[in-house]
This record gives sequence, C-alpha cells and structure tokens, in this order.
Amino acid sequence: MNNASKTVSDVINARFDTLTRAERQLAKSLLDNYPVSGLGSITTVAENARVSTPTVARMVQKLGYKGYPDFQAHLHQEVEATISNPLTKHDRWASNAPGTHILNRFADAIMSNLRQTLSDIDVVTFDSVAALLSERKRGLYFVGGRITGALAEYFFTHMQVIRPNTTLLSSNSSAWPQYVLNMNPGDLLVIFDIRRYEQEMVNLAAAARRRGAEIIVFTDQWATPAAKHAKHTFRVQIEAPSAWDSSVVTLFILEALIEAVQSSTWDETSERMKTLEGLFEQTKLFRKLS
Repeated sequence: MNNASKTVSDVINARFDTLTRAERQLAKSLLDNYPVSGLGSITTVAENARVSTPTVARMVQKLGYKGYPDFQAHLHQEVEATISNPLTKHDRWASNAPGTHILNRFADAIMSNLRQTLSDIDVVTFDSVAALLSERKRGLYFVGGRITGALAEYFFTHMQVIRPNTTLLSSNSSAWPQYVLNMNPGDLLVIFDIRRYEQEMVNLAAAARRRGAEIIVFTDQWATPAAKHAKHTFRVQIEAPSAWDSSVVTLFILEALIEAVQSSTWDETSERMKTLEGLFEQTKLFRKLS
C-alpha cells in the first residue's frame, strides 16, 4: 500500500487483520477519537490504549511508517489539511502552480480526483445505497452545509421527482430537531459535509441515528466526524488548484446514483414525471416554442 496517498485511518483499517491482540487494542483506541487520539506523545498514546510503549513503536512500523515521529507527522498533515481555510489553500496552490493555463491545471486535478475516487469506491456500497434510495416507504431527508447545501438541494430536487416522501432540511440548524422528530426507524438521512466540518452535522447524525434513521454521508478523503454514525459513506477526492474545494466528483457520484435509482424504479418514476409535466403545463413554468 502507498501510505502517501492514504489517510492513517485507511492504513490502520487495511492492516487491522495482521495486527496482534495488543496492537488491535491500540488500533481501536486510535480510531475511537481519530485523529486527536494519535497526536499525543508515544507514552500518552500507549497509556490511553493500555498497552506498552514498545507495542506502539512496533505497530506503527508494521503499518509502514519509519517510526512514531513519521506516523505522527502524517497525522499532523491530515489535521492541517482538514482545517485549511480558502486563503491558506490558495497560497498553497499558488506557490506550486505550474506555468500552464488554469483550464489544463484544473482538468488534470479533477481527472486525478475522479480516478482516485473511482479506484477507492466500493461498488457494493454504491449498489446498496441505490437500493435504499429506491425503497419508497423510507422517508428520505437531505442536508448540507454552507457550501455543500447546494449539493443536497441538487440531489433532493431530482429524487423528489423520482419518488415521494422526500424532505430537504432547512439551512437553519436550530430547526433540525423538528425534522428529526418526524424521522422513523429505517428512514434515510443523506448528509453532505466536507472539510472544515460543521459540528452541527455530527449532532444531527447522532440524533437521527438514535431515532432509528440510517445515515448516508458524502464527504472528502479525510472524512467528516459525522461519518462515525453512517451506515454508508462516500469519501470523495476534493483537492483542486483553487482556494475552494471541488464538488465535481461528488456531483458525478450523485448523478450516477440518480440514474441507478431512476432505472430501477422506472415504471413508477415515469408516471410521476408525466404527472409533473402536466403540472408544468398548467403553471406555464417553461417557455414553449411557438
């Protein structure tokens, strides 16, 4: 495994079955409050996991790191990446910008994001989520953050045509408890949350899960803390030569899911679309060619 392209949690999970009992205890401790749990001294990490210091040293080397300092340096890089604001992101890209046109640089970054995301995505997870979204008896709720709210609304708008019982949560988080109140066991909550993760999303996911809702999360390669409550998580590459993160690959996955659900329920969906077109005619929403 190329550890440079993976998060520390990815590496731990991938190697988990190769660890000894004490090392697994350590791994679980690290993952429980990741990544904060690995930011202390080697002694502190060992004490928190109730293992010996040599166990920590052996495990990080088994995971492919040169030693504990190298292991912790990777964690610090992840933390720095997930809290980067638009200004620091712009400065980082600007200092490394090649002398080619922005269109080419952007295209290269997006294609790399798409290739990496598709190589990491689990087809079984994709198919399972499509199947869940197709079950019309389940209530379907959508929510996003300050930027990702646009993705939540886009997904909701399409799914609202395909199936009934869909709800877009208000952007005002103080109203969220009222939505959670209406959630029933088996309902689905689709959450969009990318870095600088929003604390309200974690609280919402936890509350919805307590109500019996199943959580589907769209996040970045580092993963929002809200993903701890999720049944299914899509981790998408979002880096771009810009002060802003890219939503292109997330949108790609959404559109593929929309088509998967639409195709699997086409008889019901086509009838809904015909009815909707009739309503458009009545309201004269769209301009008609004379």
